[in-house]
Amino acid sequence: MAESKKTAKLELDGKSVSLPVHTGTIGPDVIDIGALYKETKAFTFDPGFTSTASCESKITYIDGDEGVLLYRGYPIEQLAEEGDFIETCYLLLYGELPTPAQRKKFEQTITYHTMVHEQMALLFRGFRRDAHPMAVMVAVVGALSAFYHDSVDISDPRQREIASHRMIAKLPTIAAMAYKYHIGQPFVYPKNDLSYAANFLQMCFAVPCEEYKVNPVLARAMDRIFVLHADHEQNASTSTVRLAGSSGANPFACISAGIACLWGPAHGGANEAALKMLAEIGRPENIPEFITKVKDKNSNVRLMGFGHRVYKNYDPRAKIMQKTAHEVFEQLGIDQDPLLQVAHELERVALSDDYFISRKLYPNVDFYSGIILRAMGFPVSMFTVLFALARTVGWISQWKEMIEEPNQRIGRPRQLYTGPARREYVDMSKRG
Repeated sequence: MAESKKTAKLELDGKSVSLPVHTGTIGPDVIDIGALYKETKAFTFDPGFTSTASCESKITYIDGDEGVLLYRGYPIEQLAEEGDFIETCYLLLYGELPTPAQRKKFEQTITYHTMVHEQMALLFRGFRRDAHPMAVMVAVVGALSAFYHDSVDISDPRQREIASHRMIAKLPTIAAMAYKYHIGQPFVYPKNDLSYAANFLQMCFAVPCEEYKVNPVLARAMDRIFVLHADHEQNASTSTVRLAGSSGANPFACISAGIACLWGPAHGGANEAALKMLAEIGRPENIPEFITKVKDKNSNVRLMGFGHRVYKNYDPRAKIMQKTAHEVFEQLGIDQDPLLQVAHELERVALSDDYFISRKLYPNVDFYSGIILRAMGFPVSMFTVLFALARTVGWISQWKEMIEEPNQRIGRPRQLYTGPARREYVDMSKRG
């Protein structure tokens, strides 16, 4: 962080405090309040940390007002359209796009780490068949530290790198195993001659008794979903990973914590909620009535999959997902699916109705990813699992950056205490 040349003045109880103001490469300035308590005996109050920069990072930048998402400075549109997930992983981890030689070596490393310890199959059998796949993911990813003792020393750069590669490689295998276990089918081993996304699809949908050929259009769509969800700055799950990591916890435990946070419906369940909304609408002819209810302030009907907490403009990821969705539907020839017909019509209405346009309620990435995953054959229970799979590289990159920060300290948010003041203990016999 460069030395600050600007300052902000804060007045409290007649005392003036000068606070450094730091400027990033792009984005808003931040006021450094590190010395605030020492100078004033006061904390700041920012529920949800929505106006607080919790760290310095070089990984991802978002401008919600302009609809911009950059990974290491590269626009998400270019990475998703022109690159693929493997080179996006390399970029997030190492800061630069790989050369052909670096790409080849990195891809080989990831490919040959895809298998999991055979003993882990027994771990799956300890779960009920109807267990939610995200519950399984939290447990199994956390258990990786029990199998890979040679990559849990966070003070060793080489062990950190091995752990990072292992998680990027093994999460698709674990996610596919969770899916197969959930539907009662045998596990399918990874194939080293397939791409990252294609390998994941074959592990999910192949069965031992017959040949499975990966559809290249679906593999490309899956790869784009992975790229678009790879990182999203300091969101709830990423902040959870960083906070867990600040205590010195091993990387597998930290990623498991991120998965647990992502499981929350307010974070990783948005595409599931959007699909549920489409199912409740039922048929395209029911959309006018639904829109009327959405516009009614006295109605409890909510529009899911439109607008975004961060993006006050069009979600840049949604534009790519829109195109991808149409490619998938055309490839599979499933335009007669009533739910997909509802999605198409609702999309058309939202992009032409002034009520939506004036409020910037554009379809977001969750709207499109949900209907794509449904079209591919994934059940709703797997949607957040796929989100976690894609986001793993972002979590690892953020964790790695935090560990390598020279001034890194354990996270310790403060609070505004509003409970009882000090009071004395009263013996049981004297309590009325």
